[in-house]
Amino acid sequence: MYKRKIEKRLSEWFDTPKHKPLVVKGVRQCGKTSSVLAFAEKTFKNVVYLDFREHPDYKKFFTQNLEVDSIIMRLTAAIPAAEIEPGNTCFIFDEIQDCPKARGSLKYFYLDGRYEVMCTGSLLGVNGYETPEEKKEEEESSIPVGFEEIVDMYPFDFEEWLWANGIKDVHIDYLKECFDGEKPVDEAIHNRFRELLNQYVIVGGMPEVIQTFLETKQIGKVLSVQRRIIDEYKADMVKYAPAADKSRIRECFESIPGQLAREYKKFQYSAVRKGGRGRDYEGSLQWIEDAGIIRRCYNTDVTELPLDGNKILSEFKVYMADIGLLISMLEDGTQSSILEGNLLGYKGAIFENLAADIFGKMGRKLYYYHKDTGVELDFLIRYRNECVPVECKAKTGNAKSMKTVLAHPEKYHVSNAIKLGDYNVGRSEKTLTIPWYMAFLLHDI
Repeated sequence: MYKRKIEKRLSEWFDTPKHKPLVVKGVRQCGKTSSVLAFAEKTFKNVVYLDFREHPDYKKFFTQNLEVDSIIMRLTAAIPAAEIEPGNTCFIFDEIQDCPKARGSLKYFYLDGRYEVMCTGSLLGVNGYETPEEKKEEEESSIPVGFEEIVDMYPFDFEEWLWANGIKDVHIDYLKECFDGEKPVDEAIHNRFRELLNQYVIVGGMPEVIQTFLETKQIGKVLSVQRRIIDEYKADMVKYAPAADKSRIRECFESIPGQLAREYKKFQYSAVRKGGRGRDYEGSLQWIEDAGIIRRCYNTDVTELPLDGNKILSEFKVYMADIGLLISMLEDGTQSSILEGNLLGYKGAIFENLAADIFGKMGRKLYYYHKDTGVELDFLIRYRNECVPVECKAKTGNAKSMKTVLAHPEKYHVSNAIKLGDYNVGRSEKTLTIPWYMAFLLHDI
């Protein structure tokens, strides 16, 4: 087991008096089950684990009524070895979206109060795509509003990647010291973090991919695991989406690398299929977003807070939620080009998606600024109670739009900016320049 940030969140949940059943929600294969199981096994005397995807027959435990004693009676009749003791038992409902009635039972477990319940769900954000039978089952079960606590979990973020590579707290504290003091990082340490950053771009944050890389150091094996995950995502699209939407969801998903290749990367439905329109594909794109596979980045009317209040709903870019999976969707050899710095035109797309990966896994919503006058800012973030533009450079380069915005505070209301690139730490008047590997430190809001 690698160290994950969710561990702290699970401990906080358990230490909270009168806590509700917990639902850990996230994209498929981000490590939810292993994290929840590891926490439960070290915290509780007895753990009863039910995986509704692997064992659909477990649904029968919840078919008649949802009284806790009735559920336990049916469960122990089918699984006599289950050890269930009031006050010392945690139930784990894995892939709970596959058994809506089990989710409905969380209300009764909470009111009963004798047992702990932890759940994982991969597609809890996907609504309205059930078969008629599944929709009826979901309506009858009713989501336990007010009787569950939902926590989002993501694939490994960059800091967790550093931990997995043996980077100690003392090294991260040193980075924070350089960041806060705006002073250059020691050259040897700087080069080591640059190397880890380039590897993260290729590997990404899916736990099995990281384990494969750290055990083998073979990019071919890494790529094989990533592409299998992509294939499993596509299989989910076939399994969960209604027949009319299956091909459209897949078309939207497969168009993402090409959408990012354009100079202005606004998502265009016509690029999904010639003549494609929003009314044909809007729901399909929403399905992929709700499943946690992609993130939208919205254009804003102005460079002011609140960013969400100023977003333009019809203008957005789409990024893969995990940078490694984006790279795996490109042709073979891209990985070595990244390591050698020979990406040419597409490097802008990759490093913008890297920023989306890092910011998204921090829990930040994504925004950018684009006007037909030619002013375009890669990202806008709320940072230290200001609207701060963030420009992304694969290596080095000028940020003309950023300079324009900073030169006209009366128009854009921006007083500080951040430039990410293959630099060391530095400042030029109102612009803070930091290396890519420090982006995860931009957490202040």
